[in-house]
Amino acid sequence: MATTDRVPVTVLTGFLGSGKTTLLNRILSEQHGKRIAVIENEFGEVGVDHQLVIGAEEEIFETNNGCICCTVRGDLLRILGQLMKRRDRFDYVIVETTGMADPGPVAQTFFLDDDLKQQFALDAIVTLVDALHFEKHLDEMKEPGEQVAFADVILLNKTDLVPADALERIERRVRAINATAKIFRTRNSDVAIDRVLNVGAFDLDRALAVDAGFLEPQYPFEWAGVYQLEPGTYSLRTGAEAAHEHHHEHEHEQEHVHGPGCGHDHGEHGHDHDHSGHDHGAGLGLVVLPAAAATAEALAAQVEPAVRAFAEEPRQVGCEGTIHPGPHFNRIDVAHEGTHFTLHVPQRGAYAIFCEHAPAEFNLRLQGAKPAAERAFASHHHDEEIGSIGLSDPRPLDPQKLNDWLSYLLQSRGADIFRMKGVVSLAGEERRYVFHGVHMMFDGRLERPWGSGTRGNTLVFIGRNLDRNELEAGLHSCFAAGGGAAAAAAAR
Repeated sequence: MATTDRVPVTVLTGFLGSGKTTLLNRILSEQHGKRIAVIENEFGEVGVDHQLVIGAEEEIFETNNGCICCTVRGDLLRILGQLMKRRDRFDYVIVETTGMADPGPVAQTFFLDDDLKQQFALDAIVTLVDALHFEKHLDEMKEPGEQVAFADVILLNKTDLVPADALERIERRVRAINATAKIFRTRNSDVAIDRVLNVGAFDLDRALAVDAGFLEPQYPFEWAGVYQLEPGTYSLRTGAEAAHEHHHEHEHEQEHVHGPGCGHDHGEHGHDHDHSGHDHGAGLGLVVLPAAAATAEALAAQVEPAVRAFAEEPRQVGCEGTIHPGPHFNRIDVAHEGTHFTLHVPQRGAYAIFCEHAPAEFNLRLQGAKPAAERAFASHHHDEEIGSIGLSDPRPLDPQKLNDWLSYLLQSRGADIFRMKGVVSLAGEERRYVFHGVHMMFDGRLERPWGSGTRGNTLVFIGRNLDRNELEAGLHSCFAAGGGAAAAAAAR
């Protein structure tokens, strides 16, 4: 298909702290004549990357759901749809993924949706490699290897921080994973723009060679079932006994949402859906959609609408709350002792329920009804030790106290903190202080003035076995004298 009338897309990936934002800022600063829209995905609970990227803020779109592999398709469909309504304002798209992401599902999005295939052309996957930390990360985690494997262009970055013999060894390890990608050695992500944009390097056949299931969709839910229901209210219940009985035989006579037998065979993927490192919260995501009929075919037709629904902001539904059918992402509270909710059915018909986790995990059941057809989806597993903690506070910080705290963190927890970054407000300073850290390395500097924008502090820490209480106490120790009173006065 000719690409002249399609918008080229570059997927920018690389492990935490490899230099993606630095490269993005270089691209946005260059005089290349392109009008670029940027889509960012962050890992964690507080978004900060949009504050670290220069350029017109209205052209930067941020997703912050924490788990790009599970929800990226819905997010991209939604955001790219918004972009196409303002097609005259851009002619290139860059998607910057979270440093914990496998870029495969991001690239996959542009081949699975018919509308996107007509409107966008995937130009290349550009992967940045942190030469100083790559080998350690590669030996400990799977994501760095996946990012290199999918790359069309690789920037072996921070080459000034490693000796020549080590650099040769690192490049050989990169080549062993991906023998076909173009490799450029860089410092501070400094590369000619024509080597990363409009290169026409993405090869679908090679992507399939890396991952034979590349064109098989990944979904943000594990199970779906379709029911034939009469109008009225139905009790939707969870029970704590599922946590103990999940690996045992289930009683088939129970009216579980998942129907008979689903708890016995999870297929070749196994049952390992664990998002504890991605801050999904103590709840279960549900989407209930009207269906054309209570059949497998009608259930399949609702999969893509469900993907889009899961990309929306969740509506929190507490115990005894009511769930209504429609394109709403509901997050229900799941207590240890069990909870119950009401599903309101306005009229007779078929209804499809999509569950974020397999219903057996929470002994989820719809009383008085069984699915006429059901479908299990592949689950995902994430390293439960790796997580993100975000801190926000409007009070100004004392520069010396902040320096002492961050220095302490680098010395005491640097090995476990893969990435730290933030924008902070220093007492007596009209400019924003922006900092980045990767393990024991740190860089911070004063940048543009706050201007008329709201001042405040946003800090993000990504790493292994992080302690929220410790980080919150550290931030609190940095407040400038009288900062609380100043913040209160500003609020008034």
